[in-house]
Amino acid sequence: METIKTENAVGMILAHDVTRIVKGECKGPLFRKGHVIAKEDIPLLLDIGKENLYVWEEKEGILHENDAAEYLRKIVQGKNLTFTEPKEGKITLISEIDGLLNIDVEQLNLFNSLDEIMCATKSANIAVKKGEAVAGLRIIPLVIEEEKLKSIKEKVSSPIIEVLPFRSLKYAVITTGNEVKTGRIKDTFTDVIEQKLNEYSKSTMVYHAYPGDDKNQITQEIKNAQEKGVDLIICTGGMSVDPDDMTPSAIKESGANIISYGAPVLPGAMLLVGYLNDNLPILGLPGCVMYAKRTVFDLILPQILCDKKITKQYIKRLGVGGMCQSCPVCHYPNCSFGKGL
Repeated sequence: METIKTENAVGMILAHDVTRIVKGECKGPLFRKGHVIAKEDIPLLLDIGKENLYVWEEKEGILHENDAAEYLRKIVQGKNLTFTEPKEGKITLISEIDGLLNIDVEQLNLFNSLDEIMCATKSANIAVKKGEAVAGLRIIPLVIEEEKLKSIKEKVSSPIIEVLPFRSLKYAVITTGNEVKTGRIKDTFTDVIEQKLNEYSKSTMVYHAYPGDDKNQITQEIKNAQEKGVDLIICTGGMSVDPDDMTPSAIKESGANIISYGAPVLPGAMLLVGYLNDNLPILGLPGCVMYAKRTVFDLILPQILCDKKITKQYIKRLGVGGMCQSCPVCHYPNCSFGKGL
């Protein structure tokens, strides 16, 4: 590249997009890279403060920002993503489906630790819609050595970002509590579960049982649900430390491998996550899921719907960002809830 006075740039090839910003109206390229500067362009360029310009002379082994962004995109982009054309040196990745934004955070941090490049994303493990922008990437300077980009490809595992599709599940609900079994109160928990699953996919409840507070009966109903070939078992209520709360011990006696009983999330501290036969998720949901707008259930459900294994390490990392602000008007997922380190 060569720096040249704008008044002397007529006939030269612009080396970069020139951005024009009008407060409250627009921000975008006045001229794009490769534009041949004409006499009538000079006043427009001076009006936006461009007294000097970079003009481009191609040189072997040196990539312009737009070409470099395309190189980086191929390193970062995974399944179910499309992308925009380079604009002012930046490429935006866009989801092609409704699904879960899955990011290899360790590799993304490694990518961003390297000089002269960047990639910014939305939070990992959130649900995204088809057509939603999920990440943007670019180089920092206007040009970069091609060898530097090749070294990045050797250091970073690819791809870094993908979107996992939501599955339609067959699920069972085991509603505990003698007060529900005997009809003293109406079961309002199950409606909430159905509503939340239907936010993401057309899942179907194929088994529903009311075992009360009998631990042996709860365990038996879990086994009955398992025999129905369900993809998910949800036990509601009975998750605290009261003498009548038998759900955690009943789940354990069903043969489930308990990943975590308890989570650093409010609402939702008494969550239980386990697996039967290593691949059938079983959840013990505390009562807060029934009445709070958003809880720990909202954080883990999208992952289960993508067949992504819930680990104890993941649960323990939810503490930062794990306190819901209980806003009068809920804006989830456009808030800090569940978006920690």
